[in-house]
Amino acid sequence: MKKIMLCVSVLSIICFLPILSFTQNSDKVIAYYFHGNFRCPACYRIEQYSREAIESNFKEELKSGKLVFKVINVEKRGNQHFIKDYQLYTKSLVISLVKDGKEIKYKNLTKVWEYLRNKQKFYNYVKDEIEKFLGEL
Repeated sequence: MKKIMLCVSVLSIICFLPILSFTQNSDKVIAYYFHGNFRCPACYRIEQYSREAIESNFKEELKSGKLVFKVINVEKRGNQHFIKDYQLYTKSLVISLVKDGKEIKYKNLTKVWEYLRNKQKFYNYVKDEIEKFLGEL
């Protein structure tokens, strides 16, 4: 009887481990870079600077899954909803806070256009905004 109870206990733990790890990993920050089919040099630069700022400042967070960087073409089939979801009107870098698998809040980092000619200001802006969101995990 004790062996059966032990087996049931071990099997229960094994069965629920994926659920527990999924729940823990559902809290994260997502940095989206949204673009369309037409991309000008400035649009490519925003993506490049965003990627560099994120990858150089948040290596551990990216590796652990606490931070995810996604580049999305809003004109591709199935992605049009992002335009309405985030009220997009141009190419944009959007930071999203996700807890328990649900988006809690987001921020469109509109100053990326203002700081496009100053790489360091751009990096600092992206870094500071992502740090704020990560602080809420």
